[in-house]
Parts: sequence; structure tokens; C-alpha cells
Amino acid sequence: MLKSTNSTSLLLRIPKLASSVFAGPPSEKTGTASPSKESSSRMSTESVSASTDTSSSIPPPTTQPLLFPTHRKKNPSHQYHPQHHAEGAPRKHTPRMMAFPLGYKEAAHQWWTSLSSRQAEQNVLSFIPHVREATGLSVGARLLDLANTDPFGQRVWRSSMVQLSGKNRALNEFSIEREGEDVANTLVMLHGYGAGLGFFYKNFEPLTRLPGWKLYALDMLGMGNSSRPPFKVHAKTQKEKIAEAESWFIDALEEWRKIRKLEKFTLMGHSMGGYLAVSYALKYPGHLNKLILVSPVGIPEDPWAVNADMPEPETSTMAAEFTQDQESIVHQTPAGQNAEYVNAKASDKKSVASQPNTSTTPPKRPLPGWLVWLWDANVSPFSIVRFAGPLGPRFVSGWTARRFNHLPSPEKQALHDYSYALFRQRGSGEYALPYLLAPGAYARSPVINRIQDVGRQVISPKTETTPEVKEHGFPIVFMYGENDWMDVAGGYAAEEKIKKRIEKELLEEGGAEKENGSVKVVVVRKAGHHLYVDNPEEFNEVVRRELKETMMVNQRRRN
Repeated sequence: MLKSTNSTSLLLRIPKLASSVFAGPPSEKTGTASPSKESSSRMSTESVSASTDTSSSIPPPTTQPLLFPTHRKKNPSHQYHPQHHAEGAPRKHTPRMMAFPLGYKEAAHQWWTSLSSRQAEQNVLSFIPHVREATGLSVGARLLDLANTDPFGQRVWRSSMVQLSGKNRALNEFSIEREGEDVANTLVMLHGYGAGLGFFYKNFEPLTRLPGWKLYALDMLGMGNSSRPPFKVHAKTQKEKIAEAESWFIDALEEWRKIRKLEKFTLMGHSMGGYLAVSYALKYPGHLNKLILVSPVGIPEDPWAVNADMPEPETSTMAAEFTQDQESIVHQTPAGQNAEYVNAKASDKKSVASQPNTSTTPPKRPLPGWLVWLWDANVSPFSIVRFAGPLGPRFVSGWTARRFNHLPSPEKQALHDYSYALFRQRGSGEYALPYLLAPGAYARSPVINRIQDVGRQVISPKTETTPEVKEHGFPIVFMYGENDWMDVAGGYAAEEKIKKRIEKELLEEGGAEKENGSVKVVVVRKAGHHLYVDNPEEFNEVVRRELKETMMVNQRRRN
């Protein structure tokens, strides 16, 4: 177990630590919404009870990323027009954003009268267009209502707490499907560290426009609105601790799959959800049609994905998660190593990755001593929010004001309320972080060292009467934002390792008739680490294309 920390000492450090974590440098202000409570229809909740059984240096990438054209900008007023700043013309003054936009009085009021986490989730999901809640109306009346409101079919959503085996283990589930239609394909979505399924609210409706698909979004065990059992690791060695921490999440996902009777599905995970999706594919083979990794954490061995050694990193771009202004990300000219990779020739990609001190490289920020101390002591950022009491909403506003400042005010407010409602809950799954990642967000068991084995596992071993059943690969898609603080070089390095494994399998198997593996890297423009909300139009277009491809492949196999 990691060492514990003294709560009195932590309380004395809260003002300084919270200021460092949530504030960052001042940035342009785009306005903050005054506190308000969004109303929405009450979501139905059903319980489903069940008890079930439970290397070498990286070769240089050689393939250009798949890019899609930029869609229309949501807010044209943020485009730069030279005539607006002609000589002699007055310049508009934009006030600088406060480190914590929410005032003390407003913060204390939100702390005292804050929404429940369930209601906060409902308010965010109320922004999903067209799709209606599954109600107790007759099927005929429900279909008539849907036909008059939904231009893409007769879709309904449901919210459930799916009970797992053991004490205090349940997953919060949100699903969308078409009334009266057979489900031929399934998409399962996993969120990132400390987040929740509500952050995908801009993706649910567009991704369910395809007929024959059912969508599930899950809160991982110990996060979001899922149950929060105590997190404990009993293993002794580092390797065993990593495996136990990963299993804490993916065993719950596998048990949920059995309850929902899903034999095959497409799995998409963002950030930490992407890392755990890889772990799931390796431990529980035979159930994935496709793996979509959205800005996954933990791919490279080091920040630049070029060295074989893995020292404890002392610098990181992780601080950008707390300091980047999302409006500037959405509208700025792309810069940094990801943009350099986008524009580089295939033959130049290795040199770009091996020269991290170029002018276009995202700044590597030294990790302050207090962050390393908190990390080693297993104190999460959410612990600070909980300890802060009435100041908690104010500290959270330092992150939400920057992260969501490109969105309309009602959505910003709903996401702030939702974030605070999740962050203030009892600590649970968040305590797995230091077992999986070293300070700086680099994996203790880097995905780059095992990505080539994804889709290549033995499903059932050979017996005296039956032959061995083995996976022969499946498509893997890496997605990054053009201004992502997650290094796209890791995605290209993983692409090369997967391609080499495909070549090896083709030679050993002696033909392509069994091989199902493929890999690609996609860069979404005008987006950062949270590309699914930064540029949802382009993100959704990319994912829909992948779903269509999966649908056609599955249809050919059935025929």
C-alpha cells in the first residue's frame, strides 16, 4: 500500500495546493454563467440483480494520420478578422479570467444547496436532442410520440443501476436503442479518470443515428454515479499491484457484459478508459469487434515514445489539463508536437519525435514537489475538493471555467454542477491512479509494450478433442485532438507495433483469410484532450464511419 497522509497537514496545505491544481495562469475570459438549476424530466431507474462467476526500441511511424475537413465553427465571433484591428481602429478589451471565477458566497451557497449527483447528471443529459425517455406509455403511443419528434428513428433512453456480485458493487448505465428494432451491434463507452458518462452528452444522439445499434455508456466502478466501494490493493510486487488495480475495474466490466448477455461489442474508451479498454481486451479476449482508443493515457514508455528506458518522469505536459483554455484550443492555430506530426512527412516522423526541444513542441512543465508528494501519498485532486468544504465549488470552477468556456452558458453551468457533484463524492476508484500511472501520467506498465498482443489471445486452449481457439486480430483506432496534451507519437508507435504483428501473423498463418487486424491513427482538428466535446461534429463523424465499417463486416460474416 502507498503511504498515508496526515489530514491536519493536508488541510493546512489546501489553499496553496488547490490554487496550483485548479488555477494555472490567467487566461482570456469569455463569461461565466450565474448559478442556476436546470430542470429536466426525472429519469427512470431500474435495478438489475445478478450473481455471476466472476522490448525493444520503438520503430519510427511511417503512416500519415487520417484527417477530416474542419466543420463550421460554432461561434463565428471568435474568428480573427484583420479589418477589426486596422490602424486607428479601437481594440476590444477582454477582461482576464479570474483563477476561480465562482465567488466565495456563491460557492458556499452551492455547497450548502448543491444538487444530488443523480440530478446533476439528469441536467446534463437533458441537452441530448430528439431521444426520449422510455416511459410506461403503451408501445403504440410511445412510437407515435417518437415518430413526431425524432428525425432519425424511434429512439429511447434508459438509466439503470446494474447490480454486480459482492457488497456495494453496481455500475451506473445509460443506454439508447430503437423501439421495435432488433439490435445487431453494440457500442460501449468508457469515460476517463474521475469523470462520468454525462461528459459524452454531445455524442449520444449522433452515434445512435445508425440503425441496428444499441449504445451503452457506463460509469466505471468507483467513479461517476456508480457505487463506490473501498479501493484496496493486497498484492506485494509492483507487477501484481498493477494487475490487481486494473482488474478492479475490468472485472466489473466483464461481469456487466455477462449480465447484459453481450457476446461481441465495440468498445470505446477515453483517456484512462482507453488504458483500461486495452487491459480488458487482453484479460478477457474474444468479445470485441473493434477497439476505439480516444486520447488514451499510458501508451508511451516516456513522454516522447522513443526511448526504451522508463525513468520516473520529472516533467510532463499533464499540467495543460488544468491550465489550457478550451476556447483557445477550439479556435487557435494548431501548435505543438501533435500538429508537427500531422504536417510531417512519413520519413521525418522519427526525427520530429526525437527532438522534443523544437519551437513547436508543447511546453514540458516541471512537476512541482507538492504534486509528487500528493501522488505518492495517494491523495487525489478530488480529496482537496472534499476537504475544502464550502470552498469546493470555487476550486472546481477554476477547472470547469476553462474546460467548458467554449460552450453555451446553460451547458457550462450544468457541466460545472455535474463535475462538482462527482468530485465531492466518497473516494474510491480514484485511488487506483498511482498504482497505474507514475507522476506525470506515464504508465507503470506502458501500453506500447503490450499493444501488439491485443486481439491475439487464446480464447480456449487445445484439448484432446478440440483444437485451440485463438483471436486473429480486430480493428484498433487511435484518436487524438490536434491540440491534445496526450502525445500522438505514442499512437504512431503503437500503430507500427501492431502492423509488424499483423505481418508476422500473416507469414506464420500462411494466408490472409483468417486475419482480421488493422490499425489507424486519427487526428481531430480544433480539439484537445477532450476531443469528443471540443469538436463533437468531427469526432462523431469519425466514429460513425467506424461503426458503419463494423456493421458491414459483421453483416458479411453473418451472411
